[in-house]
Amino acid sequence: MKSLYTLYIALFAAIGTFLFGFDTGIATTTIAHQSWITYMDNPSNALTGAVVSVYIAGEAIGALTQTAVADKLGRKRFMQIMCVIVTVGTVIQTASVNIGMFLAGRALAGIAVGGLVATVPVYLSEISAPSQRGLIGGISGCGISFGTMASNWVGMACGYAPYGPVQWRLPLGIQIPWGAVLFIGLATFMPNSPRQLIRSAKVEQALTEFVQIRRDLTDHEAQEEFNLMREQIEFEMQREVLTYRETFHLFRRRALVSIAVQTMTAVTGVNVIQVSIKIFRLGSNILTRSNSQATLYKALGIGTTTILALSGVYGTIAFSTNLLTTLFLTDQWGRRKMILAGLGGIVVIEIYAAIMQREFQNSDKQVGKGFAVLGIYLFVVVYYGMLNSTTWLYGAEVLPIAIRSKVMGLAAASHFIVNVGITEAGPSAFATIKENYYYVFVGCAVVFFTIAYFYFPETKGRSLEQIAEAFGDKVVTTADQWDRASASRQSKSVAMPGAEELESRASL
Repeated sequence: MKSLYTLYIALFAAIGTFLFGFDTGIATTTIAHQSWITYMDNPSNALTGAVVSVYIAGEAIGALTQTAVADKLGRKRFMQIMCVIVTVGTVIQTASVNIGMFLAGRALAGIAVGGLVATVPVYLSEISAPSQRGLIGGISGCGISFGTMASNWVGMACGYAPYGPVQWRLPLGIQIPWGAVLFIGLATFMPNSPRQLIRSAKVEQALTEFVQIRRDLTDHEAQEEFNLMREQIEFEMQREVLTYRETFHLFRRRALVSIAVQTMTAVTGVNVIQVSIKIFRLGSNILTRSNSQATLYKALGIGTTTILALSGVYGTIAFSTNLLTTLFLTDQWGRRKMILAGLGGIVVIEIYAAIMQREFQNSDKQVGKGFAVLGIYLFVVVYYGMLNSTTWLYGAEVLPIAIRSKVMGLAAASHFIVNVGITEAGPSAFATIKENYYYVFVGCAVVFFTIAYFYFPETKGRSLEQIAEAFGDKVVTTADQWDRASASRQSKSVAMPGAEELESRASL
């Protein structure tokens, strides 16, 4: 099938988001191994915490780097640079001989995955057909959840390795080849974004790439869609945006929606809950994370090995639900409905989790404690099923191409910065207000549900250029094209290939 070509591209591009999910998750397992603690000469709690903090700081830097240079370099070239950086970063982590070297590798890897996770949804949204953009763009989110699942199971498996550096070097080393694999794909068969090429005045190359990507179209359909896409982009380029002041003056609502949807995911509390089921070391003098879930698991008599398995189950549920909704819901039901359903579900589930933990955490009722644990897994179904892929895609597709990289990088940076604040506050918050910390996330979810209901338009089934209409911006139509002077059109136009040439290119 011709549409499979775009699917293959999406699966390859998702290596970038897989690295984000895997490298984020594997660190918690790594710093929990006594062999790592001993090898690193018993680092202080501050240095151990820095393993997470320098990584997230790197992610924010990588996302902000996208805002500065991604448009100049192009989607492919920028991702190739990030592939090189992530490979260097993972090699340094794996080969580390002291904590300073390890932290340097974490920082470099963070920069790379921050740039990749913000760019992959942009790239995939720009090469997708309108009818399949939920699937193709949503695969970027599936890459994150697959990386999370893989890191959990790899962390568990390596816990059975003989005591020594292999326990923590092996899972870190698993990351090394993937940056090179993605680099090779980008350098060989993966196309440039036709939209980015038009914006860079490379219309002939854009046409070639568009025909190669959209193999599902006839020659007439390809000509019509390409012309409309080109006309809209050239119309938007007449008011080229160079500064953030111009961005928020011309496209305020669209920019704020993109930033809001990324901030929204952070304040659902997903990282707090996700970290809460990571392993904690019983009897260790290094406490990596401690909160109400850890206390709950201890009260249930769950041992460290079982907690590792529960972490793997959590990741498996996350990926499975994420994949199913991406395949069968995002394009069919729509982004707006999924965001509203996800936020509404999170409100109900976090209230349930708070009540169950308050009632049963310190009791001797094992069945009640089991229902309290159930809240964690209900949360993962709703979050990964409704929000994970949808929000990364939606944040990219609502933006016009003039500001897509700039604002998407800013939105991703806001996601990382807010996440680190909420996550770092978690242990203290659970120690002070216990399960009532969930009500903070409930309040945030209610606020964002209200914002989404009134300000988030539906984008399914529309081309990226047609989405402008949902925000009240002008969309160029076929009639607008014919209103232009014939001479002007001919001087700027690029002839579409005939049917035979289209078939020839599509067969490449």
